[in-house]
Amino acid sequence: MYVKEVLVQNKAGLHARPATFFIQKANEYKSSIWLEKDERKVNAKSLLGVLSLGIIGGTNVKIFADGPDEVDAVEGLVELINTGFAD
Repeated sequence: MYVKEVLVQNKAGLHARPATFFIQKANEYKSSIWLEKDERKVNAKSLLGVLSLGIIGGTNVKIFADGPDEVDAVEGLVELINTGFAD
């Protein structure tokens, strides 16, 4: 299992469009991936799960992955968050 904490910097947080980008990226990996905020962990490949966390800008989240590409999955998702979801 590989884990990394990241600060969500974009103002919108992980709502609607950014969450969709996040889920699409998460689904590119074979590993099981979870997103955690305030001790609540959800499937990072589930739009409803991610949206249910109510992640706003300035929030720290943890990304967990377990599987054959776990390091690539976490690092790829952290990179996406760090870009502020810019195209």
